[in-house]
Amino acid sequence: MAAAWAGFEADPRTDAVEFRALIDTLAAELPADSPVAPFERACAWDSTGHSGNAVPLYREALDLGLDGYRGRRAKIQLSSSLRNIGQPEEGVKLLSPELVGVSDELDDAVRATLALCLASLGREREGLSLVLGALAPHLPRYQRSMANYARLLVEPEA
Repeated sequence: MAAAWAGFEADPRTDAVEFRALIDTLAAELPADSPVAPFERACAWDSTGHSGNAVPLYREALDLGLDGYRGRRAKIQLSSSLRNIGQPEEGVKLLSPELVGVSDELDDAVRATLALCLASLGREREGLSLVLGALAPHLPRYQRSMANYARLLVEPEA
């Protein structure tokens, strides 16, 4: 699976249909109740521009118990796909709990995807606050100022 994804990402000319067929073949080698199989299939659909086909597969993977790092990726990617098909409110519901969950290298992706969902709902200030908050720790200077500005975008004025 890793080799298939590496090949796909390395060559932008990769045929989408052939790539999805390869992922399907590899996923079929997994046990029937494996949550990884629908997750990988969803990723293949999503990565080839078919968010609508990916959504039910992400849901299936999560329903089958996909958790940990892949589970978090599935939530991020499902939220993005939901936004792409006009259902950003579901993306907000799915990702909001991730803001207080386990922290890992996907934290910024959670915030960026949630910000996009919020912007699609007309809640740009909340989205901008999330993005600034995620960006602040990476800045060589102004970290505290940017973190405060991010907070002030959503805090009620005193």
